[in-house]
Amino acid sequence: MPSRFRLIFALLFSLATVNCLGISDSDDNAEETAPEETTVIGEDEIISVFAAEHVYFGDENRRSVDKEITFPPASHLYESVLMTFKLSCPALGGLTNRCDAWDRYGWLAIVENAGAEDEEVIEFWRYITPYGVGGEWTVDMTDLRPLFSGDLTFRVFIDTWVGPGHEAGDGWAVDVSFDMKGGTPENEPIAVVPVWTSHSFVYGDPNVSVNPAAETTLAVPEGATKGTLRVLVTGHGQGNAENCAEFCTKTHTITAGALSRPKLIWRDDCSETAVPNQLGNWEYDRAGWCPGAYVYPWVEDISSAVKSGEDLTIAYSVAPYVNTCRPDSENCEGCVFGTGCDYNGNSHTEPKYVLSGLLTLYK
Repeated sequence: MPSRFRLIFALLFSLATVNCLGISDSDDNAEETAPEETTVIGEDEIISVFAAEHVYFGDENRRSVDKEITFPPASHLYESVLMTFKLSCPALGGLTNRCDAWDRYGWLAIVENAGAEDEEVIEFWRYITPYGVGGEWTVDMTDLRPLFSGDLTFRVFIDTWVGPGHEAGDGWAVDVSFDMKGGTPENEPIAVVPVWTSHSFVYGDPNVSVNPAAETTLAVPEGATKGTLRVLVTGHGQGNAENCAEFCTKTHTITAGALSRPKLIWRDDCSETAVPNQLGNWEYDRAGWCPGAYVYPWVEDISSAVKSGEDLTIAYSVAPYVNTCRPDSENCEGCVFGTGCDYNGNSHTEPKYVLSGLLTLYK
């Protein structure tokens, strides 16, 4: 568990113990004692993280951009935390503003120890850019409030390969802000713990281990009584047997202790939820995502598996599948676009899923 999450646990639960038992850490022989930090209602404020940040690839690689921001301390309570994320076409002087013409995979994350060997990227939001136009979304992040406290490094990433002057567009301008309303939330989150950092794994190849990082065991701190698991999973790759993993419907399952929660990862609402008037084939159903839309988090209440002070094992799996349209397949068949079994980087690409997960613990 990263150090800042251990620190949040220690702060919250030591405060709870002091308040409940009346214990003082003062020394009878000491002339002065440090003031106790107590929970307070936070002040309403809007925190800007990125403002028209130009994300692009060209003479400089700015597909990933970091920003250091200070958020209110964890002891300050907020009844709601709303994040607004905006994509627009970069304003480059007198030139015509042009967004990237293609739909691109992207995410937002908090980065621990940025640039160091032990860097940890904690993804909390995922999206796919629209084809060639901007978009804006406001989403509720109240349950992730403990993640947004103190001195932080935010990272925005877009898998774009265009930049200023490129025939397919100039990249993207990104705005991100948090609207924080002081008060006590209905369910008070006390910690957010990474379960799986974002990673991709090959699907349907019997010669490749399926997601070796799919199971993890976490220590539940004393005092935690409830928990929700927040998972982001999307399928990518096409032209394979069943057109996996972007265009095939598969059941995914998460387990927490004795709990088992299956879910069909599929978006059949792209024509209604994605940014309208895009270019490209944005209206087609896909495995957990749509061009010009954010990825809906898969949220499961796992409170019955959360036991104060005990270990909790959480695991992920996906329905079995064999891709018979792959380069080393003994019997090449099932290639939906008739490409043959070799991957071509276009109409036939390797099937993969991308997975990340966060556990929110509550008082």
